Amino acid sequence: MGTYRFLDDVAIADVAFEAWGKTEADLFEACALATFEAMVELDQVRPSREINVQLENESLEGLLFGWLAELVFLKDAEAMFLSHFQVEVSLRDGNYVLNAIVAGEPIDPERHSMRSDVKAPTLHLFEVQPADGGWRAQVVLDV
Repeated sequence: MGTYRFLDDVAIADVAFEAWGKTEADLFEACALATFEAMVELDQVRPSREINVQLENESLEGLLFGWLAELVFLKDAEAMFLSHFQVEVSLRDGNYVLNAIVAGEPIDPERHSMRSDVKAPTLHLFEVQPADGGWRAQVVLDV
């Protein structure tokens, strides 16, 4: 699985992070974890409900952006925090394809220590690039 760190000096009113992964899937999982870590203490979120996610895009950057936007949509539409992400990324017919199983539970203000309400990923300083035999991304989240 990939890793991430929050960047304090990139976005003043938003939340920014940098993530790494050995594979595209590792990178996407790390970005998902960072996105939800910005919202809630992840160790408080039980993976009691699973949702399948399938996305496709002509670029890896577009796929990652769509992935993060879909996760924020699921948080809002299903009123749930997600804490576990099992991602596969492949190339099919010239397009990048994502198949994932995400898991979490309904938002419970009594039990979850909430941080920020992420509204969406932004294109500001958004990048995905090969790095050190793997992948690196930088993301700014609108809160």
